[in-house]
Amino acid sequence: MSKPLTIGGLLLLTTALVAPAALAQPVEAPAPEAAPQTDGAADQEKVDMSIPGGGGGGDIVVTGRFIPEPIRATPEVVAVLSTAEIARTGEGDIAGALQRVTGLSVVGNGFVYVRGLGDRYSAALLNGSPLPSPEPLKRVVPLDIFPTSVLSSALVQKSYSVNYPGEFGGGLINLTTKAVPNKPFLEIGGSISGDTETTGQLGYTYYGSDSDWTGFDDGTRDVPAGIKNAIASGKPINAGNYSQSELQGFAASLVNAPTTLLQRNHNIPANFSFDLSGGTAWDVGDGRLGLVASASYSNSWRTRNVLQQSSLDPNLEGMPQSEFQTVITDNRVLLNGLVGLGYEFGDGQAIRWTNLYIRDVVKQGRLAAGYDRNVTDPVEGEPASLIQQNTYWFERQLINSQAVGEFKFGDVSLDLRGSYANSKRKSPYERGFSYAYNAQAGDYVNNLAANGQNADIAFSDLNEDVYGGSADLTYELPTAMKAKVSAGYAYTKTERTSSRYQYQYFRPDGALPLAVAQERPDYLVSDYNIYTYNIQLRDVSSAEGAAAYEAGLEINAGYAQAEAELLQGLNAVVGVRYEDAKETVLPLGDGLVQTSLKNDYFLPAATVTWNFAEDMQLRVAASKTIARPQFRELAEQIYQDFESDRQFTGNPRLTDSKLTNAEARYEYYFGRGERLTVAGFWKKIDNPIETVAFFAGGGALRTGFANAPEAQLYGAEVDIQKYFPLDTVFGDSDFWATRRLMVQGNYTYTKSKLKVDDELIYGPQQNLLPANVLFEDGAPLTGQSDHIANLQIGFEDMDRLSQQTILVTYASKRVTNRGPIQGEARQPDIVEKPGLRVDFVAREEVDFMGAPVEIKFEARNLTGTKYQEYQQAGSNRIYLNRYDLGTSVSLGASVKF
Repeated sequence: MSKPLTIGGLLLLTTALVAPAALAQPVEAPAPEAAPQTDGAADQEKVDMSIPGGGGGGDIVVTGRFIPEPIRATPEVVAVLSTAEIARTGEGDIAGALQRVTGLSVVGNGFVYVRGLGDRYSAALLNGSPLPSPEPLKRVVPLDIFPTSVLSSALVQKSYSVNYPGEFGGGLINLTTKAVPNKPFLEIGGSISGDTETTGQLGYTYYGSDSDWTGFDDGTRDVPAGIKNAIASGKPINAGNYSQSELQGFAASLVNAPTTLLQRNHNIPANFSFDLSGGTAWDVGDGRLGLVASASYSNSWRTRNVLQQSSLDPNLEGMPQSEFQTVITDNRVLLNGLVGLGYEFGDGQAIRWTNLYIRDVVKQGRLAAGYDRNVTDPVEGEPASLIQQNTYWFERQLINSQAVGEFKFGDVSLDLRGSYANSKRKSPYERGFSYAYNAQAGDYVNNLAANGQNADIAFSDLNEDVYGGSADLTYELPTAMKAKVSAGYAYTKTERTSSRYQYQYFRPDGALPLAVAQERPDYLVSDYNIYTYNIQLRDVSSAEGAAAYEAGLEINAGYAQAEAELLQGLNAVVGVRYEDAKETVLPLGDGLVQTSLKNDYFLPAATVTWNFAEDMQLRVAASKTIARPQFRELAEQIYQDFESDRQFTGNPRLTDSKLTNAEARYEYYFGRGERLTVAGFWKKIDNPIETVAFFAGGGALRTGFANAPEAQLYGAEVDIQKYFPLDTVFGDSDFWATRRLMVQGNYTYTKSKLKVDDELIYGPQQNLLPANVLFEDGAPLTGQSDHIANLQIGFEDMDRLSQQTILVTYASKRVTNRGPIQGEARQPDIVEKPGLRVDFVAREEVDFMGAPVEIKFEARNLTGTKYQEYQQAGSNRIYLNRYDLGTSVSLGASVKF
């Protein structure tokens, strides 16, 4: 009985196949015909993929004349969104456009899941260089902060190649910015929008500072000097380090009514945005110098009326542990700026310098009413009625500067890349107040004590620097058959500092006078009350893990790769990557666990492409890759996630995950812009990191992380796009002669399961326990939907811009968190139900005083799908988050000069 072929065996086999004796004579084919243009752009199909080690092109597959050039140019399993395809979706950011790609879904604020694998198994590059995330809760940058106006294409690679970083799970997304324009252009646009749940409805806001509408605070939220000095001294603010008067002084320094007072707004305004982009080029020497710049601003509102529940019962029976109706209003300001300078010369040689600035700010007001069974009425003995108020300001910022050089010297190509990126996240004045109903007063009171009557404030600050550099060398072998070998080196260094200092107001002398305890929050903690009633401040950061930590990740990597056409139409790529990495997380505080991971890996990969017809090809790929725990997964520090309205904390005992990947895909391109692809894939993950819910002190539900022993994932996907001319149906009139119907649909089926036994693992609270207590054998991976489907039905004019498109998106339920453990009993997993959404987008170009103007109308979530995140045991269901998303409508216009 023969043994099954392992990945190592497959690599040896394909290595043998690329021996020079096996090379056949190439057959040159004519260039593929360009797809018809539908929006007037002259270079729609010129997709610059900025692939590291690409060698300036060097297409090996030579027989597929009907296969689109971007697909032919890479031997891997890829999906490419051109400018035209991005524009068709009507999305203002790249995350929205990417969710139309086969196997992709977008979760939360722009985090892309590939084939059901969570964001930690995805990676994002900008022009081939790594991007840091300004969001500490996520591994990758949220893609909804990238406006489509600054991008020329987006490539999604689903099979691994060794010229990319080894942290590759579900896939890699490479965003390419615009470089040298063919001709000068200037485009100005704007839009206004609203939704049925927010615009003109009730919401809760607070004043903040005069300049909040710009996305910048005017200094109102600056940390007071005294607290800054206390932090710098390393002495926590408590009675052991400071006198009573000093503790009162700390409390008085935080009197800041504009950040404290929550207000009703019965008429939340509409959303608006505007953008400006332009570019030009000059002939310089033997080349062409280009300049591209863009800027955009958007100001949007979203109100969620959320039912939030929790239960301590394994079967979710009886009265919930807590239940609140929470109204959350987000005012989001997003600023973008890009400046790119490029010089193209010679035969496909280029130098590009790209600078990107993104600032994303969410100003949030939150008001919750309900109960928590941990807080009882002292008279009735029943759960007390509570009101909770929070005001937040989350600012995220990304600055990225990169230089790319692509050179060719005869048969040798050299790609050089260097980049620096800085990301920041600040959340100053995270204020929270909780009031409990008092029958004697007939009102809600806050005694700044326990039993649901408290006030706290926190300051969060994160700074991360990422330095990257790489060199890729490609040599086209001087043989009768085209073949090339590549080698490269890449260096990445990431440095992060993060802090979150949390303070509590308290009164050591007992309860406040009833009249004072009833005061609204800004009066309650006013300087008058602080000094009159001895209200003090104390640091409670140490009770919540690390107040601050430093983290670093340094990676040295090298790779070697060979690519050749073994026989006519049969192309093979084989390579191996070596990565050596050191990752550290050093919490600042006593009794906290430090993390130091030092690992090195050899990561092989091979892809064979059989282009057996002019319009068909078959790809088979296999590889080994890794997924490292991220800083936020390792650090014992509390983070407030404004999207899920939950707190997260890390586990310093996590280890690397190792992945084995295999895939096969059939591609049939049966017409211009028309295709049918069918793929199957399989993955095995050792030590996958899963998000796990747990109950912290006081019964608060939090999210942590833990390594499961093993997981397996398999699935299949199909994608089809077809055009139907409408003149054959409605007659060859002037109106129908140039119109056609576009139908594009894709479906992905994914099945994953955890494989666990009784081996001991570290849980999210660093407690050792059997794996089958924390995880259920056979349970799906977190973030994985069994079914993902997209359908686009569009009418378009082939001679001018006129498109009307219906977009349908469906994702089946997926686990967001493993259910918390109560004693030896495990609760049901927390599940999210995205459901079905129907959108409509219309784009029309009209002439205005000789200038083309694009009018765009959007209607989103026409089905009125709700957001639901819940636990279910039998007929018992507990909603962690449930709210109406509403239907949104947008009208925009842009003019091109």
